[in-house]
Amino acid sequence: MKKTLFLAVIIGMAFHTSYTYAQQLPDSLLPDANLRDCIKYALTHQPVVRQSMIDEAITEATIKSKLADWYPQINLDYNIQHYLQVPTSYFNGSPIRAGVENTSTVGFSLNQNLFNRDVLLASRTARDVRNQAKQNTASSQIDVITNVSKAYYNVLLTKRQISVLEEDIIRLERSQKDAYNQYQGGIVDKTDYKRANISLNNAKGQRKTAEEQLNSAYAQLRQLMGYPTTGDLKLIDDTLQMESEVLLDTSVTVTYENRIEYQLLQTQQRLLQAELTYNKWSFLPTVSAFANYNAAYLNNEFSKLYNNNFPNSFFGLKLSVPIFQGTKRTQNIRAAELQLKRTDWDFASLRSQINTEYTQAMAAYKSNFYNYTLQRQNMQEAKEVYDLIALQYKEGVKTYLEVITSETDLRSAQLNYFNSLYDVLSSKIDLQRSLGTLTANN
Repeated sequence: MKKTLFLAVIIGMAFHTSYTYAQQLPDSLLPDANLRDCIKYALTHQPVVRQSMIDEAITEATIKSKLADWYPQINLDYNIQHYLQVPTSYFNGSPIRAGVENTSTVGFSLNQNLFNRDVLLASRTARDVRNQAKQNTASSQIDVITNVSKAYYNVLLTKRQISVLEEDIIRLERSQKDAYNQYQGGIVDKTDYKRANISLNNAKGQRKTAEEQLNSAYAQLRQLMGYPTTGDLKLIDDTLQMESEVLLDTSVTVTYENRIEYQLLQTQQRLLQAELTYNKWSFLPTVSAFANYNAAYLNNEFSKLYNNNFPNSFFGLKLSVPIFQGTKRTQNIRAAELQLKRTDWDFASLRSQINTEYTQAMAAYKSNFYNYTLQRQNMQEAKEVYDLIALQYKEGVKTYLEVITSETDLRSAQLNYFNSLYDVLSSKIDLQRSLGTLTANN
């Protein structure tokens, strides 16, 4: 009975562990991932994005800390002291000891800001400061989306290159076998067989290089995603899906306000305007209301110190006006005005930069898309040429050199096609970013 109970407990624990792991699996690993899955994972796990979100929380806490000065400020002060020598005062020309040996005070104070430019600045800029933190997060997300997308396509490109080389190796092994049989049969000399060996070895060397590059590409994608280094990452290799994503409307023109950098600069400009107003407020008084209650205890005997209380209390209004500070306030206003004026040139520089990025991205996309259409056509024609020459070679019409040449052309056309596909997809991402349409909400 005990053995049966023990076995049931072990099985139950194993089932619970497996179930818990299965529940955690979708959050930690991706079983089969497309580009959207990789981006979604990166936006949740990438350290830079997580840091930006923490920065948002820090900003929110800082804002609330500044705004807390609007609330009443209540303080408690406690003091106890013993005179070794009671102070002496003169009264009617004669020195007398005034005071008692033991004193203690407990004071409660309340202060309420009515007008304070520091707190007023915090109130007026809270919204823009929050917005700035969110925009910084959005900027980090755009960087992550851009880098993850390119790394994702780079992995798929490398995998397709390996597939092309493996298909090429199969064809070359078949050609090598045919050339060797013809050589053994005395139909041809060993030149064809040697050429087949050379081409086969070259293809195997290229495949090995591509396989090592694939490991490097996966490592880069994992890093950009914040993905576990030991977890499996299986990507959905769908060439047709990639081909369907190459198109982009090239008639769209750039809108500065769509760029996150422009939005950040607009927020910075509003904060500088608030800073200028803050410095102008320096000529205004600071006004606060206060109330105090003090409990005083006096006695020469320490044991009886708290027997009697001699309280005092008061309230009032405090107004503080800075009269002269050596033109400090005027110079601060002047500096704030110049900082605000400087943003006009920041906008001009940013608009020029955005135009340049858009022009370059559009030119790259158009040229890469044109090259992609040509390479796709070349690949189709190279396949037709190879099939025809391979058939004619078997019938003794074409030489083996022509087979090798057509096979090399086919491999090059296929590799060029996939390279051009990656180039056009990569340039599309750059163009979307320059247009400001590449966001986490897409």
